[in-house]
Amino acid sequence: MTFPPSAAPLTDVQRVLCVFAHPDDVDFGSAGTVATWVDAGLEVAYTLVTRGDAGGFDDTPREQMPLLREAEQRAAAAAVGVKQVEFLEGYRDGVLEPTIALRRDITAAIRRFRPDRVLTSSPLRRWDRLAGPSHPDHLAAGEATTCAVYPDARNPFTFTDIGLDAWTVREIWYSGGPNPDHLVDVTDVFARKVAALRAHESQTSHLDGFEEMLRERHAMVARAGGLPDGRLAEGYSVFRTA
Repeated sequence: MTFPPSAAPLTDVQRVLCVFAHPDDVDFGSAGTVATWVDAGLEVAYTLVTRGDAGGFDDTPREQMPLLREAEQRAAAAAVGVKQVEFLEGYRDGVLEPTIALRRDITAAIRRFRPDRVLTSSPLRRWDRLAGPSHPDHLAAGEATTCAVYPDARNPFTFTDIGLDAWTVREIWYSGGPNPDHLVDVTDVFARKVAALRAHESQTSHLDGFEEMLRERHAMVARAGGLPDGRLAEGYSVFRTA
């Protein structure tokens, strides 16, 4: 299963909400894109479903991991100019499901921030890169966010207990899905993407040759999308939702 061809992105977007399962998800897939949006004057906010309590690669006590990863995500957001970072309550890393409760909480985030565009994880599994993009938590966050975009957030008779007016998101971008066909050139902001990811020390400090690996991955995306040699890109599927 794959996505249909992307739509041309909207040109009048002012606010973007990024919804992801874990700290670092938005940065691995989209920190460069986010930096270009911020540079263009867009207001960008993050909503993270979990605090990444099942992450890490050393003997850091488990009870310290959520606070550590929250701090890392806030530092990473600052590296690309994002000032608003929200964490949902009550969701555990590794066992996320697209429940009604999660749809309700993401709906509340959408109604609070009132974005034109939402960026989230693909709800479709990518079989050629099962590890990473197709983590079950990523699929669950993408599915719950899609349901929150339509129909939940725009329906004034859904989740009325939230106490926030309905809001219609006009566009959704999926990261990490199969066959992305909309590229964002991130060559000029690559150093800021690297800085954002290095802020996630608990996740990246053990990786040898990390920047070189990252550069080659984004060079491959750029080449596959027909960009000139030497360019770096992040890839998406983009769809109108209104």
